[in-house]
Amino acid sequence: MKQLHKQASVNYRRDEEMPGNQYSPKTLKHPRSLPRSINYLFREQRLLFVLVGVLIGSTFFILQPTLSRLGPSEARTAVTSSLSGSSSVVQSSNRGSSGIFQRRSVSGRVPADLGRRRLRIVVTGGAGFVGSHLVDKLIARGDEVIVIDNFFTGRKDNLVHLFGNPRFELIRHDVVEPILLEVDQIYHLACPASPVHYKYNPVKTIISFSKTNVMGTLNMLGLAKRVGARFLLTSTSEVYGDPLEHPQKETYWGNVNPIGERSCYDEGKRTAETLTMDYHRGAGVEVRIARIFNTYGPRMCLDDGRVVSNFVAQAIRKQPMTVYGDGKQTRSFQYVSDLVDGLVALMGGEHVGPFNLGNPGEFTMLELAEVVKTVIDPSASIEFRPNTADDPHKRKPDIGRAKELLNWEPKISLKDGLPLMVSDFRNRILNEDEGKGL
Repeated sequence: MKQLHKQASVNYRRDEEMPGNQYSPKTLKHPRSLPRSINYLFREQRLLFVLVGVLIGSTFFILQPTLSRLGPSEARTAVTSSLSGSSSVVQSSNRGSSGIFQRRSVSGRVPADLGRRRLRIVVTGGAGFVGSHLVDKLIARGDEVIVIDNFFTGRKDNLVHLFGNPRFELIRHDVVEPILLEVDQIYHLACPASPVHYKYNPVKTIISFSKTNVMGTLNMLGLAKRVGARFLLTSTSEVYGDPLEHPQKETYWGNVNPIGERSCYDEGKRTAETLTMDYHRGAGVEVRIARIFNTYGPRMCLDDGRVVSNFVAQAIRKQPMTVYGDGKQTRSFQYVSDLVDGLVALMGGEHVGPFNLGNPGEFTMLELAEVVKTVIDPSASIEFRPNTADDPHKRKPDIGRAKELLNWEPKISLKDGLPLMVSDFRNRILNEDEGKGL
């Protein structure tokens, strides 16, 4: 041990005596002269590549907000078109033998969809009759759509063709419970509108309708307030009750029986309109109100109790068409695509409403039965039954306001639209019968 300690001490002293182990700082180099730096920058077109890099970076940051709203294929098109000018400038400069920057004007193409921002839209009740057609239109124009539906009356079959679309999302949810989403617009359609549903169990129906029309509307208005979305309420012509004014204008306050069989629906929608306007006036929420008149078309429920679907389903099944009362009550019938166009025009416009959305063409129930017979079966019969309580005697919209402010009016007549609905009903009734083994 003593020998090892002695050897270590000798080595330590030897290292101290070696001059190479002494630290000597390096001398600082003088910075390059300015002319030499400039020559380096201009040599081999380095300045050109710096400028091109700045151009590419600027183009990306200008287009980035728009590209975030486009799909992958559209984004690639936008970037390629915008950067084609930069590539052409580089190629032009490289072709010059003297290395001098050659200026060349290049105009890139702008994608057709670049001017419109893609919207993220919620449609409550989007699996229903009207809602599913609205979703189709919004998807077709390039928006992202989230459907919220509890499938009380809606059907997945109405949306199955969209299940593979990356811009479509379906959430099974009841709007009486809050939900938090980031959206730009909210179409609030959720509410059963069929007489069959609100007459089967009146007490349960009143609770259900009150929850949907009050709590559901409150939740969607709250969502609109939190995220700054525009909110559209689909109200109904039933707010006019059994009208004493004909045709009905938006300024008419209605003639509603608050304790009748239909009051759960009528008063529920009137309350929803009140809440919508209160949020608009008190909280500054952007709102729109549509009062929808009788609508028909493909995807209606086969047995929902509405007169058009009743007549069509009964005629196809070779059953007598049921007419309540003397059949002289009048209604106005609009095709579903006309209604969807009206809803989209209202949402995109600058007017709150309410707006009547309906077809002013007026038919008695007997006249409607004759049109159905002409389209389906001329030999179909009619069966008269006692009229229902609080059934309105006349119903016809005044759409002057929608024409003037929304530039909207229905285009499809009953005679043109009914065959389209009949074709859909025939296929579904046939499949239904095959399922039952008939």
